[in-house]
Amino acid sequence: MVNPYRGREARAFWSGAVADRHCTAMTDLWDPIALSRHDRIATAGSCFAQHIGNALTRRGADFLDCEPAPPVFASGDEARRFGYGLFSCRYGNIYTARQMRQLVEEAYGHRRPNEAIWTRDGRFFDALRPAVDPAGHASADTVARARQLHLAAVRTMLETMDLLVFTLGLTECWESLLDGTVYPTAPGTLAGAFDPALHAFRNLRHADVLEDMEALIALIQAVNPAARILLTVSPVPLVATASGGHVLPATVRSKSILRAVAGELADSHDHVAYFPSYEIITAHPARGMFFDPDLRTVNALGVEQVMAQFFSGSLAQAFAPADAQAPMPEAICDEDRVAETL
Repeated sequence: MVNPYRGREARAFWSGAVADRHCTAMTDLWDPIALSRHDRIATAGSCFAQHIGNALTRRGADFLDCEPAPPVFASGDEARRFGYGLFSCRYGNIYTARQMRQLVEEAYGHRRPNEAIWTRDGRFFDALRPAVDPAGHASADTVARARQLHLAAVRTMLETMDLLVFTLGLTECWESLLDGTVYPTAPGTLAGAFDPALHAFRNLRHADVLEDMEALIALIQAVNPAARILLTVSPVPLVATASGGHVLPATVRSKSILRAVAGELADSHDHVAYFPSYEIITAHPARGMFFDPDLRTVNALGVEQVMAQFFSGSLAQAFAPADAQAPMPEAICDEDRVAETL
């Protein structure tokens, strides 16, 4: 009998593609995008995006670093502690689609945050990236000048990149009631002070995330029509939830929304693709083996498995693993620092 499943490739069937294979032996999890060593690749998003950037660099990709560390740092690790070299610009972790959208809008003068500077112990911090300067600045003017340099770097990245790898991390966020500015961390954790008259918890819905991402895509196309976007979803669970519920269903809700939006965008835009790092790490065939005992931190084996899947097919040939055995730097997550304050 003829039916629409006959003749489909093996990866379409659970029995052969998943059930009969160890999770580390699964193949054909995605159709690799066209990519060459000449493509300028930018990264942004949650901390898991750092792993992709590190792997691309080690394999000889043209990884954009538009805000490099000054020579005052004694080591690369010290520079990373101050937000350099983690992503293509020194914006720190960008956890939500709204945060990324607002960054691009600000870079091109479409918005100006009302509350952009926080204080702590007499020092001044950029409220939109409070983790990149652990010691803060001596004055608000210094913060403002540093932000203008940062926004210039963001514009350079957007206008010169061939591909943006953006990792969606969270739906939960804290926003300003003055103008809707979304912060990467809650006021009062790394810096600033929480005021219920000025700040509110926001849990973005599917429609919110989709709207923010569509707006972001349009903004990027306006300044760089040829740029492509590769979306991923971070497999790292929430460190805490402000939703009032349990952190486990709060995590599943958040990741489900982000995964649904990423899939819809890849289906509806020819220049947008999706890479399943989230599924590789969190799906039950992995049996949790890619997490540390805290069931939150992705271990080295998990990162290795994600990168093996990423550099498959045509990408395995285009990016030879010349330095692929070198130790991968650990991802730096603002959430880990926030957890210390909770």
